[in-house]
Amino acid sequence: MLKLRKLSRVRGGELGCGRWNRCYSKWSDEVAEEAPSSGICRPLSEILKELNKKVPDSLIKTRLEKTDGFPIRYIPWHVVNRILNLHAPEWSGEVRNITYSADAKSVSVVYRVTLYGTDAEIFRESTGTASVDDTSYGDPVQKAEAMAFRRACARFGLGLHLYHEEAS
Repeated sequence: MLKLRKLSRVRGGELGCGRWNRCYSKWSDEVAEEAPSSGICRPLSEILKELNKKVPDSLIKTRLEKTDGFPIRYIPWHVVNRILNLHAPEWSGEVRNITYSADAKSVSVVYRVTLYGTDAEIFRESTGTASVDDTSYGDPVQKAEAMAFRRACARFGLGLHLYHEEAS
């Protein structure tokens, strides 16, 4: 089973960043030793370059669209979270707004993801909407938040190749 392993937690100031950092290795089954790491803080351009790489097929899930049975490929929110931890350990995210539709049949969430580089910080926001009647897993707000989170990350390029596959 593939999983991220935590290498170390070091004070950001030691590496020239003013925040706490977490360092994660590549996907691995091995147990990591606690050891200081360098290069956690990188310029934003390097972080974005990593996030724009194609996500391995082994991390992508498929579900069938309820309306027409069309297969949809997606990256689960917890995998997106781990990818951000790996390539942008100082990222942050927040729910900006939760709105129920006038007929109370759907809920929409606005989510913001912020990336911090040594030279700049940048944020992207997106929305996710879920039907209040859909009880297939989790509650509607949770589903809308996960969708908005994944979409905000896609605005940085993470998993964007999946959207291009659907168009072709």
